[in-house]
Amino acid sequence: MLLIFPPLAKACEPPAGIARLAAALKSHGLPCRLLDANLEGQLWLLEQPPAANDTWSRRAYKGRARNLAALRDSATYAAPDRYGRAVSDLNRLLAISAVEQDVVIGLADYQHDTLSPLRSDDLRFAAQQPEQNPFFPYFSRRLPALLAEAGTAGFSLNYLSQALCTFAMIGYLRREFPALKIVLGGGLVTSWMQRPGWRNPFGDLVDSMISGPGEAQLLELLGVGSTASRHVLPDYTGLPVGEYLSPGLILPYSAASGCYWNGCSFCPERAEGNAYHPVPVSRVLSDLKLLTEQMTPRLIHLLDNAISPALLHALAEHPPGVPWYGFARIDEQLADLDFCRALKRSGCVMLKLGLESGDQNVLDRMNKGIELNVASRVLQNLQEAGIAVYCYLLFGTPGETEVAARRTLEFVARHHQAITFLNLAVFNMPLHGEEAEQYGQQPFYEGDLSLYTAFRHPGDWGRKQVRRFLESEFKRHPAVAAIVRNDPPQFSSNHAPLLCGYTVN
Repeated sequence: MLLIFPPLAKACEPPAGIARLAAALKSHGLPCRLLDANLEGQLWLLEQPPAANDTWSRRAYKGRARNLAALRDSATYAAPDRYGRAVSDLNRLLAISAVEQDVVIGLADYQHDTLSPLRSDDLRFAAQQPEQNPFFPYFSRRLPALLAEAGTAGFSLNYLSQALCTFAMIGYLRREFPALKIVLGGGLVTSWMQRPGWRNPFGDLVDSMISGPGEAQLLELLGVGSTASRHVLPDYTGLPVGEYLSPGLILPYSAASGCYWNGCSFCPERAEGNAYHPVPVSRVLSDLKLLTEQMTPRLIHLLDNAISPALLHALAEHPPGVPWYGFARIDEQLADLDFCRALKRSGCVMLKLGLESGDQNVLDRMNKGIELNVASRVLQNLQEAGIAVYCYLLFGTPGETEVAARRTLEFVARHHQAITFLNLAVFNMPLHGEEAEQYGQQPFYEGDLSLYTAFRHPGDWGRKQVRRFLESEFKRHPAVAAIVRNDPPQFSSNHAPLLCGYTVN
């Protein structure tokens, strides 16, 4: 079997999903190969001479090897200006590579002028005309050799930015290898399939679609019973771990699927009914020990929606021996300064925190389970312990008003020294969430595959007003502006821990 991670996503660490699938297959004696077509495709595209002949494009093409080397060099991350130039020039090469095909490509995104990943008809068109995809010259040469001995190809489709390329590759395979079985899974596919009334529009293109963690279902499709879904150590050996756009290997590891809190209103995980399934803490520690011995990563990325309190405690007591970061909930555990210091000693360099709002009423309406006085102590403790914070804020929820949004601004300004990075998002209402009908559904993203709906905000605090507030007031506050400038261009939180001043040996 060939497991494929398609373009386009950030190419700074190996894809964890196909590594877990590979481990499950190999543990049952089923041979497989891995293809990170996302990384390979971007590197291939960067080698193509640009059609544009302006000074910036010529400079970017001439310096492409130097800039790739810079992103793989830890010294670059200690020089933000050098880092920014390398990212900007590489992004420029990708951006101009497909303008004649009405596509804008970046290091973190893929957008077509007329085709939308939210419309099944457009995805089918991409499959019918694979030659129109900018990556076609790459994958039409790469796939045949890899499929010489494979009877099945599996695609891991996680992001909207991957959808059009995924279906172009599927269309090519369906045409050139009609006997090949094609399986489609991943996070985006899971979201599609968990919509009420889901009907598969891709039955003639894809033999099987898999929702949720795919190990057990894939094994069953390949003739191994569903009881064979035991946890196995992820297998990254088939991936080019030395070629990613980071200084050394960033090792992604998932200790759970779903969210242990699972109580936030308007959360897509809750709307989709995704259950929480943790790997036993002792097994997580064992896995990390084995993986770090085998692969000598420079940084561990814990992929959980929120690292459980039990795992945080275990990491503090049993450091993995490698710097690490991930998402955590704001709670009393992190309000303990000694515990935060223990996390720092264990190698924690950054925590991503979903604060969402600096107004207590808004937090209560969202059922976040966060008290602002606790959040203040957590931020102060992490700052004192030397752990960077990537803070996530969400504006425009039904419970927020402009007055409440200004309270969020005031909270961030008061804690600006403890907040290293900011992610500012405008709220999207899940199409089939519990609250969608309460606030009235309206057209939002056009397409039968859209996961969100517009709604009538009870306080007339709509997306237009929210965006105006963010651009004209929130981001212009001096304390906030300084934080916003810290954010790594294109790679955002994936490269943020590398800019936090810790030494990457």
